[in-house]
Amino acid sequence: MRKGIDILFISPGNSRVIYQDLANEYTAIEPPIWAGLLAQFCRKKNYDTSIIDQEAQGLTSDQIAINAAELNPKITAIIVYGQQPSASTQNMTMAEEIAGKLKQFAPDTSSIMIGVHPSALPERTLEESETDFVCQGEGPYTLEGLVETTNLKDDTLLKKIPDLWFLQDGKCVFTFSGSVVPGKELPEVLPGMAWDLLPMDTYRAHNWHCFGHINDRKPYASLYTSLGCPYKCSFCCINTPFGKPSIRYWDPGFVINELDILANKYGVKNIKIADEMFVLQEDHVMRLCDQIIERGYDFNFWAYARVDTVKDKFLEKLKKAGFNWLALGVESKSKHVRDGSQKGNYSDQDIKDIVKKIQDAGIYVLANYIFGLPDDTHESMQETLDLAVELNCEGANFYSGMAYPGSKLYNISIEKGWALPKRWHDFSQHSYGQQPLPTEHLRAEEVLRFRDHAWQHYFTNPKYLSMLGEKFGQSAVDHISEVSSITLKRKLLEESPTP
Repeated sequence: MRKGIDILFISPGNSRVIYQDLANEYTAIEPPIWAGLLAQFCRKKNYDTSIIDQEAQGLTSDQIAINAAELNPKITAIIVYGQQPSASTQNMTMAEEIAGKLKQFAPDTSSIMIGVHPSALPERTLEESETDFVCQGEGPYTLEGLVETTNLKDDTLLKKIPDLWFLQDGKCVFTFSGSVVPGKELPEVLPGMAWDLLPMDTYRAHNWHCFGHINDRKPYASLYTSLGCPYKCSFCCINTPFGKPSIRYWDPGFVINELDILANKYGVKNIKIADEMFVLQEDHVMRLCDQIIERGYDFNFWAYARVDTVKDKFLEKLKKAGFNWLALGVESKSKHVRDGSQKGNYSDQDIKDIVKKIQDAGIYVLANYIFGLPDDTHESMQETLDLAVELNCEGANFYSGMAYPGSKLYNISIEKGWALPKRWHDFSQHSYGQQPLPTEHLRAEEVLRFRDHAWQHYFTNPKYLSMLGEKFGQSAVDHISEVSSITLKRKLLEESPTP
């Protein structure tokens, strides 16, 4: 009889490479939600299960593989999801390294990669990584099939497992597409997070999430209340494992049970609602808020919203429930640029109006901006920066346009032969080798230079720092001043210095 656990989940991470010096204390350390969800699914099936979180536990790939050898799992699942939208690919460098180390130190385990990137590029992942299998989908039914299969070398048995890629006689073979977990079955199939398998004392909230209590970023957690997104933004790849734009919800009562665990067992206060689009469906938002309010919890939530989904009736309820921050995808001031990226049908004034309404409700805004979308010019990027300065939101993210695998922009890039990052981790917005997309009017280095300029300009602006001090105190100002003193090294800009 085989001795060892059934399945080991590994969440790869390498923040020092992905974020450079920002990783020291300024970035978040987030629980790997999909590893936690899939682990809980497996435990419900009575499979012996464990999780290794590389980033939180500070492990090298060698150490992970040695630990895997000791656990001797039948299946090792390397979960390549990002901790922010469209951020899966940046973790592939380490995922591939871990897969190679498993072959060296733990040859008795079969490995599979699951996540956004593997679903987007399954054949390439299988060919270029030393993994045995790739899942093109969510994962639970695929994992169940692998654990239950008596012989993982038998191609006939493997072909009965949904969403599975493997090599047969040196060729990539796909089994068949399984269905995503139906919304009504989410609580049964994905019954919450395996919190007790995670190092909960290590997770750290985003710095801006804790303005006003900047030294109190732990404990921290993130969780889903829904999966997917109904929208089709060209720069986003989040729906890749789900097959199409869609959204499914856990019942609010089920979510409350997870919050009860976080509050009562782990003392968590700072929580990210990781849904790609939380502020959307009225019944879901209002019912969940009502139940949180009824519990009397003092959570500090943040969640994603869109300019065109925030309704007036939401705001008072969200604030009362502890939603102190909403992240808005403004992206660009130019409606032409937004339209070209299939990003909503709203005006500049709509953006200003909704930001004011949110702030008037006592909720802070984290505004997200993208420079270098396909129709961007230097003038339109400057207009976007000017809008950001005018709005003067409490938090802001500045991104370069990137062709994430699984997005429409990736397909366009391949068709046009645009240069893409040479290494997977350089799909990170903050890496040394980051390679943004060119636009119809701008070179990649022009986009990157403007993005870095915009970030520095915004966070050193006296108007912003004054607002920050008024709302959150001097500690927040000092913290941001420390962050803005860090200059990211950029290979592309070193090779193309300012004329």
